[in-house]
Amino acid sequence: MENIENPLDPRSLAITRTPLYKNLTFQVLCAIGIGVLLGHFLPKTGEAMRPIAYTFINMIKMVIAPIIFLTIVTGIGKVRDMRQFGRIGGKALLYFISVTTLALFIGMMVANFVKPGKGVDANLAKGADISQYVEKSKEKIWTDHITEIVPPNAIGAFAEGNLLQVLFFSILFGIAVANMGESGHSLIKTFEKILQALFKVLAMVMVLAPLGAFGGMAYTIGKFGLATLIPLGKLMFSVYLTMFFFIFIVLNSICTLNGISLWKLLGYIKEEILIVLGTSSSESVLPRLIEKMERYGCSKQAAGLIIPTGYSFNLDGTSIYLSMAVLFIAQVFNVNLSIQEQLSIIGVLILTSKGAAGVTGSGFIVLASTLSSFPQIPLEGLGLLIGVDRFMSEARSITNLIGNAVATVVISKNENEFNPPMKS
Repeated sequence: MENIENPLDPRSLAITRTPLYKNLTFQVLCAIGIGVLLGHFLPKTGEAMRPIAYTFINMIKMVIAPIIFLTIVTGIGKVRDMRQFGRIGGKALLYFISVTTLALFIGMMVANFVKPGKGVDANLAKGADISQYVEKSKEKIWTDHITEIVPPNAIGAFAEGNLLQVLFFSILFGIAVANMGESGHSLIKTFEKILQALFKVLAMVMVLAPLGAFGGMAYTIGKFGLATLIPLGKLMFSVYLTMFFFIFIVLNSICTLNGISLWKLLGYIKEEILIVLGTSSSESVLPRLIEKMERYGCSKQAAGLIIPTGYSFNLDGTSIYLSMAVLFIAQVFNVNLSIQEQLSIIGVLILTSKGAAGVTGSGFIVLASTLSSFPQIPLEGLGLLIGVDRFMSEARSITNLIGNAVATVVISKNENEFNPPMKS
């Protein structure tokens, strides 16, 4: 029976007629607005709000790994036909690679057409500290993106919050439980009870979502200031417009072809979109998205597998940004890239972008590792993006979030793992 008291179910709002001031969407919107005003008029005070945002994100991260583990294990553990599970995983990876590659091409084409770097003063890059990103990019070689999927220590993967490694271990553990037959059922029931408790913890944490959104927005505006957007306004506008196009043309077309309403889906996850807007991190809603996609009609095993995997492999917004950023830097320094060189950049980004997590700052490491493969593009060009990267991270994270929600519904429906709830 459906539990209408569940605070994660927006349908409960219509039943209980919650006052507007108690609505999470309204609270987060107000918090974002107050954060913008505080950061703009009192920048030092706004910058001091950073601990509020980071504490909220850490509280979410606290439950991400165990929720992913238990969701995947309980989902796979009930599977009777492991071939179906394999098909879901295979289709998910094929979808992720296809759509993110398309996103890379779209970003590259728009950057070639709009030329956001043309006319930008290269001297703006001077004085910016990019050493930490360069050093981290040197620590990895291309094979690391493959070998790091397997954790050297399962407990360490949970402790470090490495989602890809947690996902890998969870799949193996879930298959093991499924192969235990009847003896594994008691373990599954225990895990389901623990999972329910974790979602109760998540519901308590989400009460603080407006504070997290307020702190994140106040810090961003206070630290970087709206004035920093002016010199690179063309890049900002190009990135946001491209992601808008990607969501409402590309993703909407995918939804239409599969008999899905993108508008209804966006309305269902509007609270998650606003929380991501405030915190600049799509990870802040990862556990909640799994829960809501299940309530939207996706099966537990589909939502539990596709969403965590998508957070590592289906970063549509990040892919668009990376391809546009590389070309932007090349244009600033008047580096003319041939079609073959641009295709090579896309090939490298197809691999390196899969190593980008859903956390602010990871894009710089990926950019640095990509640029190091093309010495004709000055690496110091990263300094141009530091001041505006935070403002573009909202667009990246929201596009990533929507892309993963669409992927979950599309793949679930394709595998007959989608059963939307009956309208009341």
